[in-house]
Amino acid sequence: MARKILPAISLGVITIFAIIFLGGGGTDDNDILRQTFQVDATYYETGNVEISFFDKSGKTDGVTMEILGMDETFQKYYSGSQFIELVAFPNIPQYGWAIHPIVLEIDHPTLGHIQLKTEIHESDQPIPPVIYSKP
Repeated sequence: MARKILPAISLGVITIFAIIFLGGGGTDDNDILRQTFQVDATYYETGNVEISFFDKSGKTDGVTMEILGMDETFQKYYSGSQFIELVAFPNIPQYGWAIHPIVLEIDHPTLGHIQLKTEIHESDQPIPPVIYSKP
């Protein structure tokens, strides 16, 4: 019986080590980005979306923000490590807020060039996840 269980246990241990090794030892490379940057885009019934960005390290040189999926793409550059912007959205999109992603291009002296992507949410809804990437 021990001969039948030993290969299964060995395979299980090897699989666990492979997952830990390939997964970075249980840590996510984006953890530092999640801990450093906060972004939120909230739609209010007044017909405005409030987009806020905050860099906890205070080191961001500049941020270019784009709102995609509009008739004319909204794009604006902000210097510094925080901003709040109100953008008029007179109508809630028929197919949901996912068709208007918010994309931030961040220049950070320590972390380099970072991209964040999130979605607009209504004020009574939870904040959607943020996608972090370093191109």
